[in-house]
Amino acid sequence: MAAKAATLPVREGEDRWTAAELAGVRAALEEQIAGLEAEITASTTQIAEGDNADGAGDDQADTGAKTYEREHELALTYNSRDLLAQSERAVQRIDAGTYGICESCGKPVGKARLQAFPRATLCVSCKQREERR
Repeated sequence: MAAKAATLPVREGEDRWTAAELAGVRAALEEQIAGLEAEITASTTQIAEGDNADGAGDDQADTGAKTYEREHELALTYNSRDLLAQSERAVQRIDAGTYGICESCGKPVGKARLQAFPRATLCVSCKQREERR
C-alpha cells in the first residue's frame, strides 16, 4: 500500500500520501460501508414490516401519518444507499490507484479535501461549477 499511496496525486504544496494515511481513510470508508449496510438492512426490514401492517380501523389522520412515516423511511434508505455506493466507489478508486483524481478535469482533488470528505470525486473548482448549474 506504501507504493500506491506515494503515487496518488496531491495538490501543489501538499505532502504525499503515506501508507498509514491511506490505510486510515480506507478503514474509515470500510467502517462507514458496514454501518450503512446495517442501517439499510434495518430500514428495509422496518419498511417491510410497516407494509404488512393492517390499516383496518385507521382514520385519515392515522393513514396520513403512516404514509408520511413510510415516505420518510424510504427517503432515508435511498440516501443511505447513495452514500453506500459513494463509499464503495471510493474504496474501488483506492484499489485502482485513481483515488484523488478529479473525475471532471483530471487534476488532483486535494489530500486535505479527501481527508475531510473521503468520498469526494471532484476538485473544489469542479464541485463549485457543478453546484452553480
